[in-house]
Amino acid sequence: MATIGVDLGGTNITAARVHHGSAEHHAKVATPLTGADELISTITGLITGIAEDHDLDITHVGIGAPGIVDPALGTLRSAPNLHLGDTPVELTTRIRAGLADAGHDHVDVRADNDVNVALRGEWTHGAGKGHDNLLAVWWGTGIGGGLVLDGALRSGSIGSAGEIGHTMYRADGRRCGCGGHGHVEAYAGRAAMETEARRRAAAGEATELIAAAGDGRMKSSVWAEALAAGDVTAAALLDQAVDALGVAIASAVTLIDVDLVIVGGGLGSRLGEAWIERIHRATIGYLFGHAGIDVIASALGDDAGVIGAAALFES
Repeated sequence: MATIGVDLGGTNITAARVHHGSAEHHAKVATPLTGADELISTITGLITGIAEDHDLDITHVGIGAPGIVDPALGTLRSAPNLHLGDTPVELTTRIRAGLADAGHDHVDVRADNDVNVALRGEWTHGAGKGHDNLLAVWWGTGIGGGLVLDGALRSGSIGSAGEIGHTMYRADGRRCGCGGHGHVEAYAGRAAMETEARRRAAAGEATELIAAAGDGRMKSSVWAEALAAGDVTAAALLDQAVDALGVAIASAVTLIDVDLVIVGGGLGSRLGEAWIERIHRATIGYLFGHAGIDVIASALGDDAGVIGAAALFES
């Protein structure tokens, strides 16, 4: 009997077998952005590949997906960074069917928002253990958030609680992937920063980001490489991202009065403690009457998503 955790991100999909809060047998592929059919096929293939390579009897699969997820129905209602359009995707039903077609019958499949899932991992097995009031901010392709209040993970009436990336940073500012304007994600999300970097480069601004990424995505490693090379564009865009995150986190902390903020995600993990501390300082600078807040890095790092997805079966 084996539980597989799946972390569905805007750049990569990672899956692993999770046992007693630890991840093993990792597998990773680039996230297809060509529609629901290929996405489902890719996830199913990743899971079955782990099972076949390690002779596992899969009984449970947990999935963390970006955007608005209905955990009760296992439906992905909205995920701008996956380019799935406006039609909800019956994620758990289709994954379960795909696994059955591959010979893995009667697998229990559950799903939730990716940051809720990662937060669950940190809350049960990582940096948030023992805290009853905490906020998770996942800094990656987009900006996700998750929330624990009074000892319970909160989803809200439509499953969008904690979506800090779609709170306002600058009214009438840059267009966000969701279609809105001025959202935090439009300034701090990796995909949005890439769009801005390419716009600046097209206007004549020299940047190592273009040389490092070429025609491919500007992954977190590309941003780290450009920073190490002293790239001015990368530094300026990341400075603004830190400011946007500081504004958003300070606003959330002022409203809901949590005592801990955990920062993770691809950029958060890749750039490391120094940048988490910068986000901490930016947050403190904007706070009202709550200078004691801790903003810390994810303890589980890249494994938070898969461990948290598996933890969907612990409650």
